[in-house]
Amino acid sequence: MLWGLSSALDLYEEYLKAFKIKDEPLPEDAHSREEAEEAAGDNPLHTLNILICGGADPRHVIKTLAKRYTHRIRPKLNIYVLDGCAEIEARHMLLLGVALEDPESFSLVCKVHLFMDLYGNAVIRPSSHHYMAAKARTLLKMVTNEEELQRLAPMLNIEGLKYKERDGLEMAFSFWQPHPWNIFEVTAYWEQRSRALLGTRYDHRNGAFDWDLSMTLKDRGGQQICSQEYRYWRESGVAFVFPEYEQCKPNKTLAAGLVRNGRSFIHRGYVGDIQTGPFCGFGLRTVEERMHHSVHGDNDYRATDITERNLMEFFHELQTQTAYEHDATRSRRYGSVQLLMTPLLNHQEVDAAGQAAYDKPWIQVPGVTVHYVSPMEMVQLQQGAARWNNMFDVVFMAHNYYSFLSKDFFQAMRAQALFVLETKLMTVERRDRVQEYEVKAKELMKQAGLKAAINYQAINSKNMWLKYKKTDKDEPEDEAEAEPESILQPETDADFGEPAEEYSGLVIEEIPSSNQTVAAIKKEVEAEGPLHPMNIQKSD
Repeated sequence: MLWGLSSALDLYEEYLKAFKIKDEPLPEDAHSREEAEEAAGDNPLHTLNILICGGADPRHVIKTLAKRYTHRIRPKLNIYVLDGCAEIEARHMLLLGVALEDPESFSLVCKVHLFMDLYGNAVIRPSSHHYMAAKARTLLKMVTNEEELQRLAPMLNIEGLKYKERDGLEMAFSFWQPHPWNIFEVTAYWEQRSRALLGTRYDHRNGAFDWDLSMTLKDRGGQQICSQEYRYWRESGVAFVFPEYEQCKPNKTLAAGLVRNGRSFIHRGYVGDIQTGPFCGFGLRTVEERMHHSVHGDNDYRATDITERNLMEFFHELQTQTAYEHDATRSRRYGSVQLLMTPLLNHQEVDAAGQAAYDKPWIQVPGVTVHYVSPMEMVQLQQGAARWNNMFDVVFMAHNYYSFLSKDFFQAMRAQALFVLETKLMTVERRDRVQEYEVKAKELMKQAGLKAAINYQAINSKNMWLKYKKTDKDEPEDEAEAEPESILQPETDADFGEPAEEYSGLVIEEIPSSNQTVAAIKKEVEAEGPLHPMNIQKSD
């Protein structure tokens, strides 16, 4: 996978919510803010270790770092990134580098569109292609020279990578250079994959695309994805489109399985997702409800526009450490507009000479270290290797890494830890397979002694993640097995606010006891006298 199939999470916020740790937001006043930060200096959380298995992209890292300034308690964060191959880790570094690029290099909007182009488009703009090549040369210096790494991005740590994986990073960064012999015909690879997937249905592929979106993804939480952007992505591999841009260069960050062959490379072509799309990470929901408005199934805003708005918020917060106020005129209402998509242009590779260099230090995020871990450690975690025991406070695992999950894996979690498992909800697999996956996952985590952080029985909803927690406290049976009424009455007003009359779409009314009901009926009958057939009137 080259992108995740679940929305970005602030993993530190998820940890606080799971264990009900009070962390009131900092005041907006500068003086009060400084006093609050000093008062929170002696917090009980000194260090938090987070493991991301198969995240495929830095969406969780970006949101966690962007929202860090909002917390009163800020422990040191060690984020461990474990992905399946060196090419995905190289792409992870590139996208994280875009998010933390020096503000003098790009405006906010330009940075967002650059990220979207490299993140979700198989064919990209020439400017994005030039940045990819130039940044790859800088990243190559960083992974081969410790001094350069400390100068540009001291938050990165690659000591967990073996020499073989570091060679893989070097090959990826070299392959991204615009040399004529570095061939990546992504449009041909995309068509081959689509033909192999659809078979005889390929000639009627538009109907198959509409079915996958309308009957599957929209029913599972993908209502924000518009028909035209989804069909165009399924046809060409270009997910994020703006009318003023033209895509003509191959996105080489999507290549996998690189092997050096003289001065050229052999690779496996495109082996990523061709059914769901890169819309899930940032494009399904936003805090501005007006952007979710739709009429008869036609959205005002595309998932592309939601992605743009969310990334502008995160990148602004990374740069300024202040809250973001969105300009409504910035987002264009293309949801129900049938855009005339620009045809993909031909291109020719050119030499890298004369391209700009992007070698300025990254935006500093104090107290955060991102560790890249060897893919071989996944097997060690599965077998419960002693060096990882009692290591992590938060673990996120992608759905395609579920086969590595075992009872021994949970030994790597501390006595109080949160486990977040991505489900298959945003795939186009059959519903029974999605449900079977959830049932097996819940049973495994229950056998491992984990407790549900959400009452899955009382809330009848589709789950993009399964959130379970490990705790050493003497608590009652996990919330998933508790009585449904346990979530309807909050323990304190501070936890849930004033008791609401509506919860998750269910209207809660006060129901009198059976004794009170019988007494009230008996009193009414005695007041009206004995019943007689002639006194009974037909109801309207």
